[in-house]
Amino acid sequence: MLIATSTLLFIGVVHATCTLSSLYPNIQACVDLPLQYSCENTTALTNSCCNVAKGGLVVQTQFWDTYTGLERFGQLLPQGSWGIHGLWPDNCDGSFDEYCDLTRQYDPDPSPATLPNGIIVPPYKGPSVRTFIEEFQRFDLLRHMDTFWINQGAPNDEFWAHEFSKHATCTSTFDVACYEPGYKKHQEVVNFYETVTKVFQMYPTYNMLAAAGILPSNKTTYSLARITNALSSQTGTIHYLGCSNNGTSLDEVWYFHHVLGTEQYGSFKPVNSTTPSSCNEKGIWYYERTTGSERRVTY
Repeated sequence: MLIATSTLLFIGVVHATCTLSSLYPNIQACVDLPLQYSCENTTALTNSCCNVAKGGLVVQTQFWDTYTGLERFGQLLPQGSWGIHGLWPDNCDGSFDEYCDLTRQYDPDPSPATLPNGIIVPPYKGPSVRTFIEEFQRFDLLRHMDTFWINQGAPNDEFWAHEFSKHATCTSTFDVACYEPGYKKHQEVVNFYETVTKVFQMYPTYNMLAAAGILPSNKTTYSLARITNALSSQTGTIHYLGCSNNGTSLDEVWYFHHVLGTEQYGSFKPVNSTTPSSCNEKGIWYYERTTGSERRVTY
């Protein structure tokens, strides 16, 4: 099962067991700057590489899927765990931007394909983002992503490419300039994936619900209040709960934060959701996964 660290997380550097190229940005200029949480600063943030100046309402998002559609290829869901969706940079008012840097667009199937300003997002046709991770020898990271960051109906790496291109390019601390001098191509992509997997571990959603007696079932439904209270009792905040099928099928949870310092290594402060739940008040199904769609995982 996943292990929650605390409601305020300092994300440290994880070193692999072999000699690797460094992924971290250059934060030497950040040492003497005032400490301020994103979306709470009373003075202008002077260095967007040191603070999440753009996309300061950071949302850790998770999926509850019941199948992948690619089970025959070994693409399976993690038993006893929700799956990673992403790490989103909402603006402080709850609005959001997307595909902010088309020079770093690696999504083979952009959604949306046309931005609100009319700009077309061209489909990416180059090497998979999986190869970016391999170039930095982060095979440990790849294993974790292939375990917990699972796509539905398409290969996992297409999902990862979508999340970086649509969201990370709108987060100021993942700008290429933050990795100078000595930037290595795709360094920030791999650093983003590393960050996503670590923030995900703050929230063992399956465990928190199970400990409150809320387990996947094809026979029992739950109320929105019961699910909300189970999670809030462990985090102290209200989260977004997403339901499909006209509000009856639980399949998403979003955890909102303000961040002190960089998104990569800063302290995440949980805050209440800015988005109301899409679930009904009662009669919510938290369905069991399809037989053969899960694999046992170790932590």
